[in-house]
Amino acid sequence: MDVLAAVREQDAYTNLVLPEVIARHRLDARDAALTTELVSGAIRLQGAYDTVLAACSTRALTKVDAVVLDALRLGAHQLLGTRVPPHAAISTSVDLVRARGKSSASGFVNAVLRKVSARDLDAWLDELGADTPTRFSHPAWVVEELRRSVGDGELEALLAADNLPPRVTLAARPGRAERAELPGEPTPYSPYGVVLAGGSPAAVPAVAEGRAGVQDEGSQLVALAAARAPVDGPDRRWVDLCAGPGGKSALLAGLAAERGAGLVAVERQHHRSRLVARALAGSAGVLGVLTADGTQPPLPPAAFDRVLVDAPCTGLGALRRRPEARWRRRPEDLETLVPLQRLLLTAAVELVRPGGAVLYATCSPVLAETAEVVTATLEQRPDVHLDDVRALLGDVPDCAGPLDGTVQLWPHRHGTDAMFLALLRRDQRLR
Repeated sequence: MDVLAAVREQDAYTNLVLPEVIARHRLDARDAALTTELVSGAIRLQGAYDTVLAACSTRALTKVDAVVLDALRLGAHQLLGTRVPPHAAISTSVDLVRARGKSSASGFVNAVLRKVSARDLDAWLDELGADTPTRFSHPAWVVEELRRSVGDGELEALLAADNLPPRVTLAARPGRAERAELPGEPTPYSPYGVVLAGGSPAAVPAVAEGRAGVQDEGSQLVALAAARAPVDGPDRRWVDLCAGPGGKSALLAGLAAERGAGLVAVERQHHRSRLVARALAGSAGVLGVLTADGTQPPLPPAAFDRVLVDAPCTGLGALRRRPEARWRRRPEDLETLVPLQRLLLTAAVELVRPGGAVLYATCSPVLAETAEVVTATLEQRPDVHLDDVRALLGDVPDCAGPLDGTVQLWPHRHGTDAMFLALLRRDQRLR
């Protein structure tokens, strides 16, 4: 209830609030896991649950008190998405509204959830004639954007994958940790990752010491592609232009140090810049951390050998890990984000020297944020061409992106976030 209130009232992020709440309540590992499942599931499947709750309620959900609705969603997830016994789910939900000063709603909560418990989720959705957005609990506009990107044949598989709890993946930071010391199964594509076997990442010594970090395998592959891209001539100065919160920078700094190169990390927001500095603390290969606007970085033009732009985006490729994002984002967000992405990619091209490489990435498969941004840049810059990034990722199968030579990763195909990667090379001849 604390986490749901923070997400609803403060636009907080679930994955940031959960650890704080778990620590404050001193939950053991088992209760922490249950809390995480209840929160994430209630938010992730909110669209489907609200449809069922509305069918079982005598009043419109828009007229239900927000705290009471939080309790109903938690109860619905226990009834329809977990093995919690119905009597326990209903009783706990009633106790919750009473504990939150909403005793007058206890009978209403009891009655609604008893009706909900009469069927499983699929039976409810069948009876209510749920459409694809409702059945898979995604806003309709998100479903349409994903349909444009992945096609009709794989759409439902992608939507279903978005609703699965993500595995916790760790990354060993080169020069500071070895993958063998991390507990878990090695990731199939990144040579630095493992899927955590169980327990809290904070209990892993290498993570606690900052020598490893929690990082989706897709994000690891972005950093690896940026480091593996061929460049002509010297290879000494690297830039991560949108570095926060620092996971990719930490991988890049380690890889740069192994080659005698150095990394400059740029992050516009001060609090995220501090996270980057923390992630890079103790790393070799760090030239500096700058709190600056990546569209106008205080860096010399044409002075860097390789640049990474992991641009701010809708985040629709990470809906497994950011359950609130699907409900928080709006179609009009693209009107702000796409121009920003184009400015950042243009700035990256200005920073890289002739013969150098720019890796553009987004945690979104939306075509306006991926292919269209890259195409617009290529049209404006005759001194830049698109190179093939697929060869840099080894054995990753079935990852062709929307433009020839680009890569699109998918949760349902690769078990990663839906990261897009494009490699741009600045020609030796200047504009």
